Amino acid sequence: MTALAGVLGFPVAHSRSPAMQNAAFRALGLDWRYVKLPVPPERFEETVRALPSSGYRGANVTIPHKLAALQLADEASDAARAIGAANTLTFTDDGAIRADNTDAGGFIAALGEPVRGRSALVLGAGGAARAVVWALLDAGAGEVSVWNRTPARARELEGARAVELPEPAAIVVNATSVGLHDDDLSALPLGALGTPEIACDLVYRPSGQTPFAAWAAGTGAARVVDGLEVLVQQGALSFRIWTGREAPLDVMRGEISGRA
Repeated sequence: MTALAGVLGFPVAHSRSPAMQNAAFRALGLDWRYVKLPVPPERFEETVRALPSSGYRGANVTIPHKLAALQLADEASDAARAIGAANTLTFTDDGAIRADNTDAGGFIAALGEPVRGRSALVLGAGGAARAVVWALLDAGAGEVSVWNRTPARARELEGARAVELPEPAAIVVNATSVGLHDDDLSALPLGALGTPEIACDLVYRPSGQTPFAAWAAGTGAARVVDGLEVLVQQGALSFRIWTGREAPLDVMRGEISGRA
């Protein structure tokens, strides 16, 4: 019987996860199928609890359900608890729901370099920024600063230093939605940042650079990481949790970048 997995969100039509995960299942000859599951908030809990009896083994969770996913889970990983949100659910044979957060591990894997001792600046203070700050601190980064257009939200991120204006750092991460729908970077005061060693944009586009990634490349940043690589790495961790197999990263990258 085909095992099912999916991505729960509202909206979720834009998600690249089904194409990426289904390509990975095919590459390893696994009888799995991954689908989009658009679910409004008021139907989230009842939908999740019905998934196991419909053949689902797991699900990814995106906006706006990550907090609710953690709250309804019977078990949770240390990362999910510490971040306060889950993006991966696993339905066990005994009927339990386990929550994980692969956003943090996927982000660190996407950077591709050690972060220990290096300073970091995170732009934004929402759920994505929360996972990034926790991941950086857990990986041993030096001082982690957070800038947000609403300073009070930046001050809520535990372990990080809120700054009034962005300051230069070895690692700069765009965890805002700037660049998702247009090319206007004016909402991000980037002028004083100089040249970061690593720049990472959690936003991704099906083709071409995001505005933040283009800015980073223009500064001469040694490494520029886009949101597609972060998506691949967090998806690979979810894949391993569900199947117990190492994900075929090159296949997943090729599928979502149009090189498959």
